[in-house]
Amino acid sequence: MIMVGFLAAVIWGVGAAMGAPRRARWVMLALLIGAVIAVQLALPTGHPLREATGGDVRLWLLLLGFGAVIWGYAAILRAVKSRAQAKPAPAAAAKAGFSDDELQRYARHIMLREVGGTGQAALGRAKVLVIGAGGLGSPALQYLAASGVGTIGIIDDDVVDNSNLQRQVIYGEADVGQPKVQIAAQEITRRNRHVTVRPYLRRLTADIAADLIAEYDLVLDGCDNFDTRYLVNQTCTALGVPLIAAAMTQWEGQISLYDPAHGTPCFACIFPDRPAPGLVPSCAEAGVIGPLPGVMGSMMALEAVKAITGAGQGLGGRLLIYDALYADTRIMQAAARADCAVCHGKGLQAAAQAAKV
Repeated sequence: MIMVGFLAAVIWGVGAAMGAPRRARWVMLALLIGAVIAVQLALPTGHPLREATGGDVRLWLLLLGFGAVIWGYAAILRAVKSRAQAKPAPAAAAKAGFSDDELQRYARHIMLREVGGTGQAALGRAKVLVIGAGGLGSPALQYLAASGVGTIGIIDDDVVDNSNLQRQVIYGEADVGQPKVQIAAQEITRRNRHVTVRPYLRRLTADIAADLIAEYDLVLDGCDNFDTRYLVNQTCTALGVPLIAAAMTQWEGQISLYDPAHGTPCFACIFPDRPAPGLVPSCAEAGVIGPLPGVMGSMMALEAVKAITGAGQGLGGRLLIYDALYADTRIMQAAARADCAVCHGKGLQAAAQAAKV
C-alpha cells in the first residue's frame, strides 16, 4: 500500500512539474491502479509482490469504484453548469425572426428556460389591450413594451392631472393637461421602437367594446369604476378573450386572471354584484399610496407575459390580495359558478372537458 501510494505521488508530482493536463495525470493513476489489480489477480496469496501491494484485490476494486463515482459526479456537475451557462445560439434565434438589436434587447428573456426564443417570439406576435392608462396601466404599459409585446392598445379618455404624478410614473410635469393615451404612446415608442402602439382617446362603452376587444389576444383591465369592469368582463367572456384585472385602494390591491374558456371563473363569478355606493371608495375618494399601483401594474404585466408564453402557473382560479401596509400577500381560491349570470358556468364546463382529456 505504501509503495503504491509513493508511486501515485511520484506520477502526480512529475506530471504537474512537466505541465501535463490533470486529465492525463488521472489516466496515469487509473492505469497504476489497474496494474495493481492485475497483480493481485495474477499472483497467489502470500506472494511478496501481492502482499506489498495490499494483499487483497477487493480493497483496490473498492477504491477504483469510489474513484469512478467521484468522476461521474464531477462530470454531471460540469454538464449541468455548462447547460445553465449556455447562451441561445444566434443562428437558432435568427430563424425565429429576431434582429441583432432584438437579440441583445431580449437576451435575458431568451436565456430563461420558461421563455426562450419561442416565448419571446410569442410575445412579439401578441396583441394586448390595456384599458385605463392611469395608476395600473402606467407601469403595466411600460413593462409590456419593455418585454417586447408586439402590439399594445391603450384606451382612456382622460388627461394628465397634477394629482396623477404621485403614482402614474409614465407621465411628467410637462405632460399635465395632455391626453394620457397620447403621452403613453409616445413613451412606449421611445422605449421600444419594435412595438406597435394603438392609442384610443375615448371611453370604453358598450357600443365599441366587442369590436375593439375582438382585435386583441389578451386584455388588461386597470380601470377605476365598476361599470367598465363589468362591461369588460362580459365582453371578454363572450369573445373568449383572457382578462387580467386588478384593482386597488389605499394600501391594498388585488389581481386575478379570468378566462372561462379555459376553466377559470369570470369576474362576475367572484363579484356577482356591484358593491353599494361608498362601500368601495375610489382612489380619488380614499387615497392610495404611491408605489402600490407600480406593484400591482407590474404584476399585471408579469401575468400577461406568463399567459402569452405559457410560463409557470397563472392566477386563473386564484385571487391574489396584496396588503402593502403590513407586507402581507394572500391567495384565495376562486371557483366558477354554474349560476353566474355572465359566463353561465362556462368555466366549469371547460374544466370538466379538460379533465376528460
